[in-house]
Amino acid sequence: MKHILTILTLCLCYVYGMKAQGLKQQGTAADNIVPEGWTHTEAVGDVDKDGLDDLVIAATPNFKENMKTRYDGYVYNFNKPILAIYLKASDGKYRLYKKFENVIPGNENEFHSVSHSLEITNRGTVRITIEHFSSGGGYGSETTTYTFRMQEGEFYLIGRDITTLQRNTGESETISENYLTCKRQTVRDNAFENRKKSEKWTKLPKAPLKKLGDTMLE
Repeated sequence: MKHILTILTLCLCYVYGMKAQGLKQQGTAADNIVPEGWTHTEAVGDVDKDGLDDLVIAATPNFKENMKTRYDGYVYNFNKPILAIYLKASDGKYRLYKKFENVIPGNENEFHSVSHSLEITNRGTVRITIEHFSSGGGYGSETTTYTFRMQEGEFYLIGRDITTLQRNTGESETISENYLTCKRQTVRDNAFENRKKSEKWTKLPKAPLKKLGDTMLE
């Protein structure tokens, strides 16, 4: 009985240790901040306008309970990515500034995949792109890019671009929203037809800017 309890204790410690691991508080590069075995994307640029390049990371854990192996050995990872923003200090190290665990969506099932990418522009804005792709039950794909700007210590959403595409018909639509000018541009096109794009401008109602972390990005 004592032997069994010892084994159970060791198993619990191992599981707890796996769960406890996470992004490090500081580091000199993304590779020594993200735990081994996690996948990640990253972007480097000056978000706080101090002349030093900062680091944005989206890291996907590899917790086994949220992973599924297909019959041919392919592994689906249903863990949600963790978004983290690191500011660079004068000593050359990146230090964790903000972390968000419920911002970037993850894969939900085998037939609907979600991918993401990161960018820091020359103006210091952070662009997060989310792409949805259905491999069954439909021909549509959707890509949304969110643009955030650092202001008073927070990251505010100042723009959003949504592009939808129907792979069977070639129909596409891109909606670009600017929350600073309160303007929306809608462009429609067809990749299979030789015709002029349609463009329409409308006004958006004035509203307080949303902060990064308020809701899950779509």
